Amino acid sequence: MSRIRGKDTSIEVKLRKALWARGYRYRKNYKAIPGRPDIAITKYKIAIFCDSEFFHGKDWEVLRPRLQNGKNPDYWVPKIERNMQRDIEKNQALLFDGWTVIHFWGKDILRNTEECVRVIEEVIFDIRMEKIQWN
Repeated sequence: MSRIRGKDTSIEVKLRKALWARGYRYRKNYKAIPGRPDIAITKYKIAIFCDSEFFHGKDWEVLRPRLQNGKNPDYWVPKIERNMQRDIEKNQALLFDGWTVIHFWGKDILRNTEECVRVIEEVIFDIRMEKIQWN
């Protein structure tokens, strides 16, 4: 656990570099909003989280039985369930404050970085269109 990084992970860096190359400016681990998202595009109020599959419970129905039969299930099962609950709480707080929340799995970022950037660009386009409609 001591080697698990909380920020500047390889998946975050890869997505940030792709966004920067496209001209999008952002804040890293932005502390001014709930949940301290990995990437926050403040101009459009978009909070982006780069989640690792293990610690955030991807395919939890499959992973949970494997953890229960593995080493130290009394630690890992509650830890990952709490992480998943915390993700829900962060999302709700951000949505309440008017932020758009996007979560990407680590493997999706590593394999399809351009697709992840495209998703972000679509959200930005939708936000811009909303502003135009209200003006």
